[in-house]
Amino acid sequence: MISTADVVIVGAGPAGTAAAITLARAGREVLVVDKARFPREKCCGDGLTAGALRRLEALGLEPATVPSWTTVDEVWIRSPAGAEHCFPLPRGAGQFAAVARRTELDAALVDRARAEGVTVVEGRACVGARTTADGVELRLDGGGTVSARYALGADGAWSPLRRFLGSAQPGYRGEWHAARQYLTDVGPRAASELFVWFEPDILPGYAWSFPVGGGRANVGVGIQRGGPYAVGQLRRLWNELLSRPHIRAALGDDARPEGPLRAWPIPARVEAVPLAVGRVLFIGDAAAATDPMTGEGIGQALATGIWAAEALVFAGPHDAGGARRRYQQEVERGLVPDHRMAEALMHVLRHPSWARAAIATAGFTPWTRRNFARWLFEDYPRAVVVTPRRWRPGLFTGPGAFLGRPEGRDAAEASAA
Repeated sequence: MISTADVVIVGAGPAGTAAAITLARAGREVLVVDKARFPREKCCGDGLTAGALRRLEALGLEPATVPSWTTVDEVWIRSPAGAEHCFPLPRGAGQFAAVARRTELDAALVDRARAEGVTVVEGRACVGARTTADGVELRLDGGGTVSARYALGADGAWSPLRRFLGSAQPGYRGEWHAARQYLTDVGPRAASELFVWFEPDILPGYAWSFPVGGGRANVGVGIQRGGPYAVGQLRRLWNELLSRPHIRAALGDDARPEGPLRAWPIPARVEAVPLAVGRVLFIGDAAAATDPMTGEGIGQALATGIWAAEALVFAGPHDAGGARRRYQQEVERGLVPDHRMAEALMHVLRHPSWARAAIATAGFTPWTRRNFARWLFEDYPRAVVVTPRRWRPGLFTGPGAFLGRPEGRDAAEASAA
């Protein structure tokens, strides 16, 4: 059986659904295929930055559809010297940071895409692809072919679609590696507060605890590949981290695993990978678009998905070269300067003394604490100070996302009542 669409998207994560919604709103016929069935498990830290939240709001997502949605008002950061600093985010002006389980968030985005008229096919992997003179053909497992003018690869760091088209990079293992475990019955602090621990022995990596509601937390660690710890040592490091007194104190004595430890690679080199092959554009992790400093990838996935969709709409069905150029330009304007800034800052975080000084400076006054928190959670682009073309009125003082709307659990409880 042969299916047709204007655009076929491989992968129904944030990048793929953001692209699909944007294209559907522009009147395009969109087909999304994913090997998984939703909801499905996804390894992630589950953190949402201000940039991600604004894009989710624009896509029409409602926090009430994500039961674990937890708004964050302040961030606790521990320096390599052991000093703890609280960095508050603006209160009463919308959401600037939140945490939501990817299992629930991604399923809600799939539902949102369907509500916009997108056809989503679950449980069907792409097993082959080829470009033609005026389009793309994909083969799906179980039989069937999809023919479209364009395709978007939103299928992860080791994109099968990229491999089928001969654009894979053999031997690539990602810039970072991370592991996380959900803990339940955590103490009151971990149940409501967000922690980042810059441990001196894992710099420039860090450990975290993010609240996900119901007395649970997403607790994890990220290490740079080639850093002090090898990827094979991650489990041993994990067990040792959980026993450190300050981490144990934050998590509470009754904290226990809800499920197994999960690990995943993090691709963070958007400048070094081809963003397009013929009539196929790559987005999200398939474009290695993750932030090199924090490992944050949801906001970047949403951004690349939207930019790729807008490039296809702008170019029309016949100008594949124009679509590629437009998308490349948007990524170069919107992500590359921030990635370069993050890579430069990584050199600071490699040295415990420099990292201590940077965190102490950020916590020097209420003004520096507030603005550091907004910068860390990408309320504005990472390198905006050195890219004046991105300046706009209210850039540093504007409200957050979902202003006046309750977060997921509050809305669900209100509905039940």
